[in-house]
Parts: sequence; structure tokens; C-alpha cells
Amino acid sequence: MQLAESVRDWFVPVSRGGMTLREADASLDAVRMAPEEVPFLVRLVENPALDLPMLDVFHGATDLPTHDYLHIVLGRGLLAKDEAFVIGFTMGATDQVGRGEEFLYGMFAKYLYPKQYRFTDEDLRVFKDAVRLGYISDCDTRLCTTDFERFLDTPLEAIREALGIETDLLRAYYAIEKRRYPKSRESQRLLD
Repeated sequence: MQLAESVRDWFVPVSRGGMTLREADASLDAVRMAPEEVPFLVRLVENPALDLPMLDVFHGATDLPTHDYLHIVLGRGLLAKDEAFVIGFTMGATDQVGRGEEFLYGMFAKYLYPKQYRFTDEDLRVFKDAVRLGYISDCDTRLCTTDFERFLDTPLEAIREALGIETDLLRAYYAIEKRRYPKSRESQRLLD
């Protein structure tokens, strides 16, 4: 596999189901962010390790390595709509996210995050779609706490099966997203 030269280029599509998690994760090394590079507010909201009771309102919060593995397993890159999808799907998969929580996260992502991390209206729509997709999926409700280390030498398609992530459901949504956002690089490359 060719190494990505930038965050913009990194992507392991759903169709690469025969690739192991270790191989896919190694391809991310060239562009992977160190945890301290993630802005504090983003870490505060999305990482349960910081565990501040006043911000412990978002179901599906996860640490950075698990979040990276979820990008791989869900077949998403690292661009804005990819982030929106991974966060939304992970939240929705918990089956505990209400409209208020969804709205509050959207406010953080659109207005309070540092400028380069903020979601646009389109990104928020992908996030909301992903919350619902995670909710209707029969996947494991604890995706955010999955021990992906045990899956490192497992093909991605087998990991999806073990976690109950329906590839056909992902592909169906990705086809819709591709039609909705014809000018979005991340939406156009989802299906190959």
C-alpha cells in the first residue's frame, strides 16, 4: 500500500476488507497526530480519559488510538466529513444518544472547536446521519471501548463481522453521501 503524504490523502476504503488492522494502522503512521497535537477543547469533549463531570455528557467518547481504529474499521479517512461520520456513528452505536446530546455536540463542533476542527453545516448533517446509522445498526454498543489490540492481525472484514458492523449498511449510506455532496473529496472516494 502506498503511504499517504498528508492527512488529506489517507484513506482505507471498506473494499479493503482483506487488509489486517495492523497493516491499515501502519499506513496511518505517516500522518498520525500525537495526542498532545489535538487541541485541548477537542480532547476535553471527546476523550473520556479527561473525565470532567461537567463535560462527561457525550456517549461514545473514546481515546485517540481507538478513534483511529474506528476510522479504519468504518472505512473513513481523516477529513471533516470522515470525522463527523466516525464520531456520529460511535455515539449512535451506544443506543443512548438523545436529541439534546446530539445538538450539544453539534454546537461544540460547529462553534466552539478551533477553526480548523469546526464542522460546516454539511459536516453536521453527516454527523447526524451517522448518529442514526449507528443507532439502527446491530453493531456492538460498546464500539468506543473495544479492545482493538486483540484484532491487530485480523482482516478488517472479520473485525466488522465480529463487531456486528454491517458493510452493506455502510455502503448504502456512503452511496447516498456520495450523491449528496458531489464536491466533497471525502464523500466521493467512499466507494471504489
